[in-house]
Amino acid sequence: MSLIWNNNISVSYFGEAQDSVVGITISGLPAGEYINSDEISRFLNRLSLKCLGIGKIPMPRIMSGISHERTTGAPLCAVIRNQKEYIQEDSQPKNIRYGHADYTGAVCNRGYCDTEKNSQTAEIFTLPLCFAGAVCGQILERRGIYTGAHIAKIHNIKDNPFDVVRLSRDAVLSIRFKDFPVINDKNGWLMLNDMTIASESGETFGGVVECASINVPSGVGSPVFSGLANNIAQLLFGIPDIMGVEFGAGFAASEMLGSQYSDKAYTTEQGYSMTRTNSHGGILNGISSGMPIVLNAAFKPARHGSKPCCIVPQAVVYVESAVNIALLSAMLDYPNFC
Repeated sequence: MSLIWNNNISVSYFGEAQDSVVGITISGLPAGEYINSDEISRFLNRLSLKCLGIGKIPMPRIMSGISHERTTGAPLCAVIRNQKEYIQEDSQPKNIRYGHADYTGAVCNRGYCDTEKNSQTAEIFTLPLCFAGAVCGQILERRGIYTGAHIAKIHNIKDNPFDVVRLSRDAVLSIRFKDFPVINDKNGWLMLNDMTIASESGETFGGVVECASINVPSGVGSPVFSGLANNIAQLLFGIPDIMGVEFGAGFAASEMLGSQYSDKAYTTEQGYSMTRTNSHGGILNGISSGMPIVLNAAFKPARHGSKPCCIVPQAVVYVESAVNIALLSAMLDYPNFC
């Protein structure tokens, strides 16, 4: 089992579900970057959703890599109190739940995986992921690059989509600190009501998160295996319950004619090459085009009876964090970034 994502930036998780703390080490961050701890707290507190009964989020304790609010160039290590710490109820072995990660983990590890403690679940690493995303996001935003996400859909209720051509900084940031991360608050209330009804009956929902990054310059990334979309998707699939990722028009492109899908280019007054539509989602052949990078991430329902009944509201922060990490890693190869 690998708990390391290794690129220009390396992200390494440590800990298990039964441990009192879990943690993360981030290597490759540029030295001298100002990191505001209050901003990290605000970013992570978005995971606390009072409307869903999700309480206070434990804050990370930074062990190394930052001194006097500046990155030192050494690996940044942080530990976080484990919200999912395992408490043994009895000594009797429990049955493996087929159709759940208990079964696949047991098979993968030849029966030695501790299924009672569920020690290999990705869920316990969502908070370390968000910590890394908060740090990387601050570094990007000082270069004018902003990433934001919202709930695109829960069950069969949809939010308004981003304007994928003329997406502004204010449109990205306006959702970030809402009590419920949607663009259209009326649709958000409908989602909450649907989730309340589902929770009372023990049912669960999946949904979709839409994420966008603006002001990413053209020319970031590379073709084939190290493409920008490849790296973003790899981090996204480290998030629990994610089932699919699409960029731009995504699967709908398969139903389009070539004339419908093609994005017509033009040159702005400032001399930048842009497109009038954004079917390609801001990435062409693994390389950024200068248009907003836009993606959708689909999540399956949690197990029947799980609390909360839907992880999609919190997954908004997970997705945003993964994109921040992948973008910063790719941007470190961009001329004059640091």
